[in-house]
Amino acid sequence: MQHDKILILDFGSQVTQLIARRVREAHVYCEIHPNDVSDAFIRSFAPKGIILSGSHASTYEDHELRAPQAVWDAGVPVLGICYGMFTMAVQLGGQVEASDKREFGYAEVRAHGHTELFKGIQDFSTPEGHGMLKVWMSHGDKVTALPPGFKLMASTPSCPIAGMANEDRGYYAVQFHPEVTHTLQGAEILGRFVRGICGCAGDWIMGNYIEEAVARIREQVGDEEVILGLSGGVDSSVAAALIHRAIGDQLTCVFVDHGLLRLNEGDMVMDMFAGRLHAKVIRVDASDLFLGQLAGVTDPERKRKIIGGLFVDVFKSEAAKLKAGDGGHKGENVSRAVKGATFLAQGTIYPDVVESGGTQTKKATTIKSHHNVGGLPEQLGLKLLEPLRELFKDEVRELGVALGLPHDMVYRHPFPGPGLGVRILGEVRKDYADLLRRADAIFIEELRSTVEPHSGKTWYDLTSQAFTVFLPVKSVGVMGDGRTYDYVVALRAVQTSDFMTADWAELPYSLLKRTSSRIINEVRGINRVTYDVSSKPPATIEWE
Repeated sequence: MQHDKILILDFGSQVTQLIARRVREAHVYCEIHPNDVSDAFIRSFAPKGIILSGSHASTYEDHELRAPQAVWDAGVPVLGICYGMFTMAVQLGGQVEASDKREFGYAEVRAHGHTELFKGIQDFSTPEGHGMLKVWMSHGDKVTALPPGFKLMASTPSCPIAGMANEDRGYYAVQFHPEVTHTLQGAEILGRFVRGICGCAGDWIMGNYIEEAVARIREQVGDEEVILGLSGGVDSSVAAALIHRAIGDQLTCVFVDHGLLRLNEGDMVMDMFAGRLHAKVIRVDASDLFLGQLAGVTDPERKRKIIGGLFVDVFKSEAAKLKAGDGGHKGENVSRAVKGATFLAQGTIYPDVVESGGTQTKKATTIKSHHNVGGLPEQLGLKLLEPLRELFKDEVRELGVALGLPHDMVYRHPFPGPGLGVRILGEVRKDYADLLRRADAIFIEELRSTVEPHSGKTWYDLTSQAFTVFLPVKSVGVMGDGRTYDYVVALRAVQTSDFMTADWAELPYSLLKRTSSRIINEVRGINRVTYDVSSKPPATIEWE
């Protein structure tokens, strides 16, 4: 099925992914590519509309941050956001200058000109009847002269041209950021652009996507066999379910248990995939190996590298046994020796690709590396299968539910790849991990069982990420008639829409009281429970 597409050109903004997420939420397919793609690429992409992102740069600096000429020749609507507005203004004959008053944060924007983009969209109106929008600004420059053919679309007292439009050509630009949640009508504005102005059909729906994805997997794999590293996380689980839907027993999953999983998580993974889906799963207990290598290591980055490196090593060892030409492999829950795999499947999702600089770009900036975005297939001599590569996390969750995976599994809070290894501060030890997973299980159980009366939702659903942290310190306590000297744990629960910023969750005192009481009474070795009330920034969500 061919979908209508929106092309997002990235000029280096830290929130470009949020633009794509908002467009996808409007059920329109889009892709992010760098601003320096070729004219030929834009023509071949054949977008129904183009969005130009923000940037840290200024248009008058010596650089090449300009939209390709094909953007203006494509004959499709264009939306410029922040820097995207600046480059639109400069390239089409307007003027941009440094502002004597910078705007960062909340602002109220007055709409002008009754443009199609803002028609019927406002947060409130002034006594004079002017429509107003509550938005988020982040800029130090401003448009001082409109390009020929453009009219004023929005303004603030300090930014007289906060939006502009040439509706004859379908060009719109806003100084504020509609992609962030702080702009209250941002999703509505972006939806208006892609659905109303660009005319996209809104046919990007996960339930319908399964049929397309299954067909593509079958075409790519044929009668060959596939290996997948199953971590138990959402991405690898949904990838496994989707591939198994497509090719059944041609898929073999390898589940590496590093000893740093949540309570009973390994058994739950095996029950779901080997038990309920009847997929072939090899479970590798490598906990002694991981804990042995982590002994005495306290530096968080070293811990991450050790865990990540060992995981790859163990998986490579198992995958080598499954490769075509190596005689097959009989392991747990594998009913027969496979003839030999020629594909490696990975749960790579679209943010991984973007952050790793893998979006078909010439100058993509690598934000962080992901071991599942390159390298491993070549090392193993296998072809790569990435069925979730074009999906965002929320789309992956929707897909998982549509595939029949349990809601509680698909909508679990994020869990770091190193597992409890980065929720145990300092040295990782088995006794620490055992204490932590029991305490963490109690906290999660209480969150799941406590309903917030106004929303009718549990506090687990109302928090974006919640977990327990083990602190390698002891404090004095009293139990019965005796003095104790035991360990301390910290509870952490945050609320966020994008994980770039987060507020600590204001959990009910009664929930915290029950959780603390249960942990201290049920987990021998812990005598004190604290609650982390730090927001991000300045803190991070995880402690390491």
